Amino acid sequence: MPSEVTICAADLDDRLHYEGILRLLNMYASEPVAGGEPIADEVQARLIPELKQQANGRYFLAIESEAVVGVAICFVGFSTFRAKPVINIHDLAVHRDRRGQGIGELLLQAVEVEAKGLGCCGITLEVKEDNRARRLYERFGFAGGNPDGTVSLFMAKRFG
Repeated sequence: MPSEVTICAADLDDRLHYEGILRLLNMYASEPVAGGEPIADEVQARLIPELKQQANGRYFLAIESEAVVGVAICFVGFSTFRAKPVINIHDLAVHRDRRGQGIGELLLQAVEVEAKGLGCCGITLEVKEDNRARRLYERFGFAGGNPDGTVSLFMAKRFG
Protein backbone atom coordinates (compact mmCIF):
# COMPACT_ATOMS: atom_id res chain seq x y z
CA MET A 1 0.00 0.00 0.00
CA PRO A 2 1.29 3.47 -0.79
CA SER A 3 2.00 5.06 2.61
CA GLU A 4 2.22 8.56 1.15
CA VAL A 5 -1.42 8.49 0.03
CA THR A 6 -4.02 9.79 2.47
CA ILE A 7 -7.77 9.23 2.28
CA CYS A 8 -10.14 11.96 3.38
CA ALA A 9 -13.71 13.09 3.00
CA ALA A 10 -13.91 15.55 0.13
CA ASP A 11 -14.52 19.20 0.93
CA LEU A 12 -16.49 20.41 -2.08
CA ASP A 13 -15.60 24.01 -1.23
CA ASP A 14 -11.86 23.26 -1.45
CA ARG A 15 -10.50 24.04 -4.92
CA LEU A 16 -7.93 21.20 -4.80
CA HIS A 17 -10.70 18.75 -3.96
CA TYR A 18 -13.35 19.81 -6.46
CA GLU A 19 -10.90 20.28 -9.32
CA GLY A 20 -9.43 16.86 -8.55
CA ILE A 21 -12.87 15.26 -8.63
CA LEU A 22 -13.69 16.84 -11.98
CA ARG A 23 -10.30 15.92 -13.46
CA LEU A 24 -10.48 12.27 -12.42
CA LEU A 25 -14.12 11.78 -13.41
CA ASN A 26 -13.43 13.37 -16.79
CA MET A 27 -10.32 11.21 -17.26
CA TYR A 28 -12.31 8.07 -16.48
CA ALA A 29 -15.30 9.08 -18.64
CA SER A 30 -12.92 9.56 -21.59
CA GLU A 31 -11.67 5.97 -21.42
CA PRO A 32 -13.22 3.30 -23.67
CA VAL A 33 -14.47 1.24 -20.70
CA ALA A 34 -16.58 4.22 -19.55
CA GLY A 35 -17.87 5.34 -22.93
CA GLY A 36 -14.85 7.15 -24.37
CA GLU A 37 -16.41 10.61 -24.18
CA PRO A 38 -15.36 13.45 -21.90
CA ILE A 39 -18.01 14.88 -19.61
CA ALA A 40 -19.73 17.80 -21.33
CA ASP A 41 -18.55 21.23 -20.18
CA GLU A 42 -22.02 22.25 -19.04
CA VAL A 43 -22.30 19.08 -16.93
CA GLN A 44 -18.89 19.70 -15.38
CA ALA A 45 -20.00 23.25 -14.53
CA ARG A 46 -23.07 21.92 -12.68
CA LEU A 47 -21.57 18.83 -11.08
CA ILE A 48 -19.96 20.19 -7.90
CA PRO A 49 -22.87 22.54 -7.05
CA GLU A 50 -25.27 19.62 -7.55
CA LEU A 51 -23.15 17.25 -5.44
CA LYS A 52 -23.21 19.83 -2.65
CA GLN A 53 -27.02 19.58 -2.63
CA GLN A 54 -27.06 15.79 -2.15
CA ALA A 55 -27.66 15.20 1.56
CA ASN A 56 -27.08 11.49 1.01
CA GLY A 57 -23.74 12.02 -0.77
CA ARG A 58 -20.48 10.70 0.64
CA TYR A 59 -17.33 11.67 -1.26
CA PHE A 60 -13.83 10.35 -0.57
CA LEU A 61 -10.48 11.36 -2.02
CA ALA A 62 -7.05 9.80 -2.20
CA ILE A 63 -4.49 12.59 -1.99
CA GLU A 64 -0.76 12.39 -2.60
CA SER A 65 1.57 15.40 -2.54
CA GLU A 66 -1.30 17.90 -2.82
CA ALA A 67 -2.78 16.06 -5.81
CA VAL A 68 -6.02 14.09 -5.97
CA VAL A 69 -5.12 10.64 -7.30
CA GLY A 70 -8.36 8.81 -6.51
CA VAL A 71 -12.03 9.51 -5.85
CA ALA A 72 -15.07 7.58 -4.65
CA ILE A 73 -18.47 9.18 -5.18
CA CYS A 74 -21.10 7.40 -3.07
CA PHE A 75 -24.74 7.82 -2.16
CA VAL A 76 -26.60 6.43 0.82
CA GLY A 77 -29.78 4.63 -0.17
CA PHE A 78 -32.11 2.23 1.58
CA SER A 79 -32.61 -1.53 1.32
CA THR A 80 -36.29 -2.39 1.64
CA PHE A 81 -35.47 -6.10 2.00
CA ARG A 82 -33.17 -5.41 4.98
CA ALA A 83 -34.81 -2.20 6.30
CA LYS A 84 -31.39 -0.60 6.60
CA PRO A 85 -29.33 1.96 4.72
CA VAL A 86 -26.97 0.82 1.98
CA ILE A 87 -24.14 2.74 0.31
CA ASN A 88 -23.83 2.70 -3.46
CA ILE A 89 -20.46 3.50 -4.97
CA HIS A 90 -21.55 5.46 -8.01
CA ASP A 91 -18.04 6.28 -9.23
CA LEU A 92 -14.63 5.05 -8.18
CA ALA A 93 -11.74 6.39 -10.23
CA VAL A 94 -7.99 6.27 -9.75
CA HIS A 95 -5.57 8.28 -11.87
CA ARG A 96 -4.39 6.04 -14.71
CA ASP A 97 -0.74 6.46 -13.67
CA ARG A 98 -1.51 5.23 -10.14
CA ARG A 99 -3.68 2.20 -10.85
CA GLY A 100 -2.63 -1.15 -9.43
CA GLN A 101 -0.87 0.51 -6.47
CA GLY A 102 -3.49 0.00 -3.75
CA ILE A 103 -5.28 3.34 -4.00
CA GLY A 104 -8.60 1.80 -5.05
CA GLU A 105 -8.43 -0.55 -2.08
CA LEU A 106 -7.77 2.37 0.29
CA LEU A 107 -10.85 4.13 -1.08
CA LEU A 108 -12.95 0.97 -0.69
CA GLN A 109 -11.77 0.65 2.90
CA ALA A 110 -12.88 4.22 3.62
CA VAL A 111 -16.29 3.55 2.08
CA GLU A 112 -16.66 0.39 4.17
CA VAL A 113 -15.79 2.25 7.38
CA GLU A 114 -18.42 4.87 6.51
CA ALA A 115 -21.01 2.20 5.68
CA LYS A 116 -20.46 0.36 8.94
CA GLY A 117 -20.56 3.62 10.87
CA LEU A 118 -23.95 4.42 9.33
CA GLY A 119 -25.29 0.96 10.16
CA CYS A 120 -25.56 0.01 6.50
CA CYS A 121 -26.37 -3.55 5.48
CA GLY A 122 -23.84 -3.43 2.65
CA ILE A 123 -22.22 -1.63 -0.24
CA THR A 124 -23.28 -1.87 -3.86
CA LEU A 125 -21.63 -0.86 -7.10
CA GLU A 126 -21.92 -1.38 -10.81
CA VAL A 127 -18.98 -2.45 -12.95
CA LYS A 128 -18.70 -3.52 -16.57
CA GLU A 129 -17.57 -7.11 -16.86
CA ASP A 130 -14.51 -6.10 -18.90
CA ASN A 131 -13.42 -3.36 -16.48
CA ARG A 132 -10.06 -4.17 -14.90
CA ALA A 133 -11.32 -2.81 -11.56
CA ARG A 134 -13.69 -5.77 -11.33
CA ARG A 135 -10.81 -7.89 -9.98
CA LEU A 136 -10.23 -5.36 -7.19
CA TYR A 137 -13.91 -5.43 -6.24
CA GLU A 138 -13.97 -9.22 -6.17
CA ARG A 139 -10.82 -9.35 -4.00
CA PHE A 140 -12.49 -6.87 -1.67
CA GLY A 141 -15.52 -9.17 -1.28
CA PHE A 142 -17.97 -7.93 -3.88
CA ALA A 143 -19.79 -10.64 -5.80
CA GLY A 144 -21.85 -10.50 -8.95
CA GLY A 145 -25.15 -12.23 -9.31
CA ASN A 146 -27.77 -13.28 -6.82
CA PRO A 147 -27.75 -16.04 -4.18
CA ASP A 148 -29.87 -18.23 -6.48
CA GLY A 149 -27.31 -17.94 -9.29
CA THR A 150 -29.30 -15.57 -11.48
CA VAL A 151 -27.82 -12.33 -12.76
CA SER A 152 -29.39 -8.93 -12.18
CA LEU A 153 -29.23 -6.40 -14.98
CA PHE A 154 -28.57 -2.70 -14.57
CA MET A 155 -31.19 -1.01 -16.70
CA ALA A 156 -31.67 2.66 -17.45
CA LYS A 157 -34.18 4.89 -19.15
CA ARG A 158 -32.47 8.16 -19.90
CA PHE A 159 -33.97 11.62 -20.20
CA GLY A 160 -32.25 14.61 -21.80
